[in-house]
Amino acid sequence: MKVLLIGSGGREHALAWKIAQSPLLDELYAAPGNPGIADHATLVALNVEDHAAIIAFAKEKAIDFVVVGPEAPLVAGLADDLRAAGIATFGPSKAAAQLEGSKGFTKDLCARYDIPTGAYQRFKTAEPARDYVRQQGAPIVIKADGLAAGKGVTVAMTEAEALAAIDDCFDGAFGAAGAEVVVEAFLDGEEASFFCLSDGKTALALATAQDHKRVGDGDTGPNTGGMGAYSPAPVMTPAMVERTMKEIIEPTISGMAKDGNPFSGVFFAGLMITAKGPELIEYNVRFGDPECQVLMMRLKSDLLPILHATATGTLDKVEAEWRDDAALTVVLASKGYPGAYDKNTPIAHIPEASEEAKVFHAGTALKDGGLVATGGRVLNVTALGKTVTEAQARAYALADKVEWENGFCRRDIGWQAVAREKA
Repeated sequence: MKVLLIGSGGREHALAWKIAQSPLLDELYAAPGNPGIADHATLVALNVEDHAAIIAFAKEKAIDFVVVGPEAPLVAGLADDLRAAGIATFGPSKAAAQLEGSKGFTKDLCARYDIPTGAYQRFKTAEPARDYVRQQGAPIVIKADGLAAGKGVTVAMTEAEALAAIDDCFDGAFGAAGAEVVVEAFLDGEEASFFCLSDGKTALALATAQDHKRVGDGDTGPNTGGMGAYSPAPVMTPAMVERTMKEIIEPTISGMAKDGNPFSGVFFAGLMITAKGPELIEYNVRFGDPECQVLMMRLKSDLLPILHATATGTLDKVEAEWRDDAALTVVLASKGYPGAYDKNTPIAHIPEASEEAKVFHAGTALKDGGLVATGGRVLNVTALGKTVTEAQARAYALADKVEWENGFCRRDIGWQAVAREKA
């Protein structure tokens, strides 16, 4: 099978690494890719916003299957255009991708189909949103409706913080994403990420993970795109997974189909495990980043036929087998992230991978023959272990061998699971 992978981040490096292991693979291309992905795929300098160019390349190379990594091309309808050109594609349609592209769309779907989630209101102007916050009080959650690279959400612990977040959205801090704002109830509990494939009819549960959104140790500082993750998440017991499937995933699949937007791709459900059970914080319509990195380390099965079955409506014919091991990833980010940071800072050394540990590239490039950091989140140091504690020790041992003066990381990724293991 000839495969084209769309994207250039750590998630796509993990997908490329896993797809490249498939005996079904003849050739793997990545557009635009990154220096880490180049170890597994031929990089192609395509603009992912130019759908016609991607289709032309796919036709020229006789590509059998396209895997779309990031959310923005899906929300822009890339999967629709590829399918219309007769190319099998992993990823939801533009209509179905609204589950991530619009927070309000998802909240309305939850209301229609009784999917447990926090109470909410949608606002197109600031003053009614501010009034609603004053009525409800804090803590409360303010979300830019559209795509904001994981940064459009404020969990406001005070009313003043909530009002400032509303002003940020409507003053253009998140561009077009903040033209509408969703204000929702604060959910108290433990967060978890749940991944499940759907071909529009069948659901295949994958695995659980826990992300660390805040930039600083002890879950302090502003939200980021994610500073690290581990899998599995102990809070997601078999009973909780079963409830999540029954109460959240299955009603979403049937509801999307009923509304004329059948969903084909990966559900990434951000959950809050409350005293009442699992409640949906939000949906993403692609593999998480950095959760994908820990999932791919733990997946024993060949990824390629599972993705292809999702894209071709034959998900009932495959299954996914997982290692019992835990996996943990630590994000090395540029100093200053998630605020302003220097670009093109040199990375002097990346340690060799082993069976248990590997460094995935997220925001890197080659410049004048040397590796440089081009993004906020730059490297994902990922390791396996019999326990989260062991995976954590291996990941940090490897992270400490990376030579990059402008990098920093949180030192407590996995702290909740480690505390559980020590209890």
